[in-house]
Amino acid sequence: MNWDDSSRAPEGAAGEGGDPAGGRLVGAVADGEDQAVEAALRPRDLGEFIGQERVREQLDLVLRAARARGATADHVLLSGAPGLGKTTLSMIIAAEMGAPIRITSGPAIQHAGDLAAILSSLQEGEVLFLDEIHRMSRPAEEMLYMAMEDFRVDVVVGKGPGATAIPLELPPFTLVGATTRAGLLPPPLRDRFGFTAHMEFYEPAELERVVHRSAHLLDVPVEGEGAAEIAGRSRGTPRIANRLLRRVRDYAQVKADGLVTREIAKAALKVYEVDARGLDRLDRAVLGALLKLFGGGPVGLSTLSVAVGEERETVEEVAEPFLVREGLLARTPRGRVATPAAWAHLGLTPPQGVPGGAGQQGLFGS
Repeated sequence: MNWDDSSRAPEGAAGEGGDPAGGRLVGAVADGEDQAVEAALRPRDLGEFIGQERVREQLDLVLRAARARGATADHVLLSGAPGLGKTTLSMIIAAEMGAPIRITSGPAIQHAGDLAAILSSLQEGEVLFLDEIHRMSRPAEEMLYMAMEDFRVDVVVGKGPGATAIPLELPPFTLVGATTRAGLLPPPLRDRFGFTAHMEFYEPAELERVVHRSAHLLDVPVEGEGAAEIAGRSRGTPRIANRLLRRVRDYAQVKADGLVTREIAKAALKVYEVDARGLDRLDRAVLGALLKLFGGGPVGLSTLSVAVGEERETVEEVAEPFLVREGLLARTPRGRVATPAAWAHLGLTPPQGVPGGAGQQGLFGS
């Protein structure tokens, strides 16, 4: 079971670690309860880590080679959506190298001095985990270039013409950067990482293994079909799978004998308004407005946001990514358009003259 804790530091705009629709059961950003549970459930080594097979294999080679040389591991960049395991992998890297780990985040480093203070206190071989690395300030970013490449920083003492740059040698360390938006990293920073990995969404079979492992550690009896039901509604994200498991556990303890079966999982997630494809109230509200009020689109984002009573950023950054990934909604130059799969999912029949309607080809020319 794997996830990352992307809420260790204050977060900002949606899509960069923050969730403007906070409190969603299917939100990928960790809340306080998630952090407490994840600390107990987090895998300790690559052998326990479920999923991300290619990343695990490549990272294992990098770490084993570094240990064989008696050297510090190369700097590592992990990219991917929240909840897929970036923080977990950073801790595993430290454990595999037998080194301590220091955890901070880009938003917490607003000045070069903040970064210099962290770097100057690192021990030799220590792992520095920098979450949301793309949100660092530019001066700190430029200082990080030299620190990663030459293990040295220049500390400026004084101001104006009398300012002096004092070179400060750093012990070799491993930087593990994590980002949800790799495209926002400047090329000079991206190029200084020796190993770069992209975390993919999980397959249902992998999430079943996550659910079974978490259920065992939480002492929750779960049947195979019950685990499969939870995994199928988890949006390909281990953090969401663990959160749904906890809510189903609560339902099973109160309404049944504590055993998580398929029927119990379905009944519990119906109470929490998470449907068979993992859509929640907000997702269905967006699809419902698009289909029922605007005939499937196209419709502008602002108009759609007003129709569902949510902020534009909430619809664009929270609801739409999953709907697009599921093939239920398409973003076009003319606006948002529902796909035939969206009509089918809500049990509605497309009217004549819209994609997927009678006598019409599908949106993608099926």
